[in-house]
Amino acid sequence: MTLPGLVPPWPVASRVRAFCTLRAGGVSGAPYASLNLATHVGDAPAAVSENRARLRSHLSLPSEPLWLEQVHGTQVLDADRLEGGGRAPADAAVTREAGRVLCVLVADCLPVLLATRSGEAIGVAHAGWRGLAAGVIERTIEALGSAPAELCAWLGPAVSAQHFEVGPEVRAAFLEQHSQAEACFTANARGRWQCDLAGLARQRLQALGVHSVHDSQLCTASDPTRFYSYRRDGQTGRIAALLWMAGEGET
Repeated sequence: MTLPGLVPPWPVASRVRAFCTLRAGGVSGAPYASLNLATHVGDAPAAVSENRARLRSHLSLPSEPLWLEQVHGTQVLDADRLEGGGRAPADAAVTREAGRVLCVLVADCLPVLLATRSGEAIGVAHAGWRGLAAGVIERTIEALGSAPAELCAWLGPAVSAQHFEVGPEVRAAFLEQHSQAEACFTANARGRWQCDLAGLARQRLQALGVHSVHDSQLCTASDPTRFYSYRRDGQTGRIAALLWMAGEGET
């Protein structure tokens, strides 16, 4: 089984494995066509189950991905301390153990992948504007416990500033914390603002000391062939950004 997807071009140890799905290659029907990986959007459960099985097979995953119950917050799940199965209410996760597959689901929000260059620790974060403003990236890096200078970050596909219009309250929420966030907002003719979500994430990462930041520069809203977009379509599916570490001897 071969699925189309993105592999981040970032300078981390080879044991760090990362993959971001696209919307093609699954069995879901419209409006979720076709590789929807989310169970909470109204898609047929059997279709989602088959799509997830295809993903596991394509990547030869060492375990079931940790499917988070994302709530646009800042809760970070330590996968190494997780007991039992099922979905976990959190918008980020970290691990220092091989074989644990971290995952976030997105359809316009920004997936942020983090890894130490040496491949000793990894983390993922689901960064919509609410979570980003509330500090989900900061909390994830804190949970990793690694020196920020040793971290690399990959910013996956998300809605671009061209397609992300927000009100003045969103801009104010960021400017109250960091004045430099002003550069990520452009006024439009409707008296509102075009918001550069990836730019805001990059600012926060660099302010924390993470200077190896690699941006996919891909817009979900402008590419309906490859990506789902909630802002564009409303009822739609979700792609997944996955991150895990291979064990010793794995190729």
